[in-house]
Amino acid sequence: MPPLTIGGTEISPHSRQQIELPVARLPTQTPVSLPINVIRGTEEGPVLWVSAAIHGDEINGVEIVRRLMDLVTPQSLRGTVIMVPIVNVFGFLEQSRYLPDRRDLNRSFPGSSRGSLASRLASLFMKEVVSQSTHGIDLHTASDHRVNLPQIRANLQDSETHRCAIAFGAPVVIHSTTRDGSLRQAATKRGIPVLLYEAGEALRFNAEAIQSGVEGVLRVMSVLGMYENSPNPAPVPPVEVQKTQWMRSPQGGILLLQVKLGQPVQKRQKLGMIVDVFGNIRAKVSAPCDGLIIGMTQNPLVNQGDGIVHIARFPNLLG
Repeated sequence: MPPLTIGGTEISPHSRQQIELPVARLPTQTPVSLPINVIRGTEEGPVLWVSAAIHGDEINGVEIVRRLMDLVTPQSLRGTVIMVPIVNVFGFLEQSRYLPDRRDLNRSFPGSSRGSLASRLASLFMKEVVSQSTHGIDLHTASDHRVNLPQIRANLQDSETHRCAIAFGAPVVIHSTTRDGSLRQAATKRGIPVLLYEAGEALRFNAEAIQSGVEGVLRVMSVLGMYENSPNPAPVPPVEVQKTQWMRSPQGGILLLQVKLGQPVQKRQKLGMIVDVFGNIRAKVSAPCDGLIIGMTQNPLVNQGDGIVHIARFPNLLG
C-alpha cells in the first residue's frame, strides 16, 4: 500500500491511528485540535473520508462516526477510512452551527492558510483529509428548528456518485447542485465523488437517522469493495428526486401541522393551518405538488414566508 501521512503522522497498513491535528488556540491559550481516526486495511483500495459536525450543532453524525469506529477494523477493511467525527470543533463546544466569528464553515471551502479562522480550518481539512481521499461522505442534520427525513444529496449526473448514492440506501436520493464554498463543491472540483447525508435535527440524537447513517456508510464501503460485512440492502429502494420545494407560511401565527415526516402527499392536500392566539384560523396550508415530505419545521411559531414543509417533487410517487 502507498504511504499515508496526516499531520506528520504516518499510518501503516493494517493499523488504526488516532490523530489530534492542531488547529488553533482559544483566547485562554487552550489548544484546539481536529480529531481524526484512520483505519487502514492490509490491501490497497479506495480511501474514504467520513466527516461530521461541519456545523457544530449537527451532532447525529458524531454518533454515526463513533459507531463506525467500533464496527470497522483493519482486519475487515480493504483500503482506508479517514473518520473525522467533529470538523467544526469550535461550534461543537459552543453548541452552535457557526464558528466564533459567525462564519459558516461549509461556505468557506477550499479555504486559505492565511484567511479567517473558518478559512484556515477549511484549508487544513482539504490538505490533510480531502487531498488524500478518493471518495467522501459528509454527515449533516437539519437546522433552524427543522427536522429532515434521512436523505442523500448528490450530483446524480456523475455515474460514480450515483452508484454510491443508491448503494447508501436512504429513503430519498436527491439530485443537488453544489453550493459555493461548500466542502462538497471543493471536493467535487478535485474529482472526488461526495455524498451529503441529511437526517434528523440539530442538537438531538435521532435513533432512526443514526442507524440509517451507519448502515448507509457501510453499504457504500461494500459497493466500493472496502468492506464485506455490509448490512442488508435497504428494505425499500431509494426514491430518486430531481427537484424539491419548500412550502412557506402564507402569514404569521401558530402552525398546526397535520402531516408527518416521510408521508406522501398529493397536490392541494391539506397540510395544516395557521391560527392566531384566539384559535381563529388565519390560513390553511395545502401541498403545492405531489410528493414526499422530507423536512419540516419543529417550531409552531412562524412568520410570514418561513419554510414550514419541504416536499420532494415526484409526480409518479403516488400512482
